[in-house]
Amino acid sequence: MDYRRVEGDREYVARLEHGGDWRGQIEAFAEEEGIDAAFFFGLGAVQDATVHFYGQDEQEYYPVEFDEPLEVTTALGNVSHLDGDRFAHTHATFSRPDGTMVGGHLDSGTVFAGEVYVRELDTRLEREHDEVTDLDLWPL
Repeated sequence: MDYRRVEGDREYVARLEHGGDWRGQIEAFAEEEGIDAAFFFGLGAVQDATVHFYGQDEQEYYPVEFDEPLEVTTALGNVSHLDGDRFAHTHATFSRPDGTMVGGHLDSGTVFAGEVYVRELDTRLEREHDEVTDLDLWPL
């Protein structure tokens, strides 16, 4: 396992804008605040969502679209840089009215309501291509 010791820095609570994109708003916030690395978690509801499932054998992302209102039971992730831009690597689980759950790597979701906690880290993280997984990971 590769690792780096980091300390927490600034902490934020935020309410996401109704009608905006869940992940996009976190990325814009990180850009505005100059956050180079952070962890976050949130909850709320979306009007729709697109998640990706990564096929490990094919090393390819497969999109799954949900065109329905969903509760966001958990959204968590981290902020780092990818190709020079801030990237909010986000995973989310959603519940339907009947209590069934869906989730995955959140690509986009139209916010109905959302609240997020963000803790900045005192480092800069830049994702790089990993040959083994074909993913963009932290080179620690």
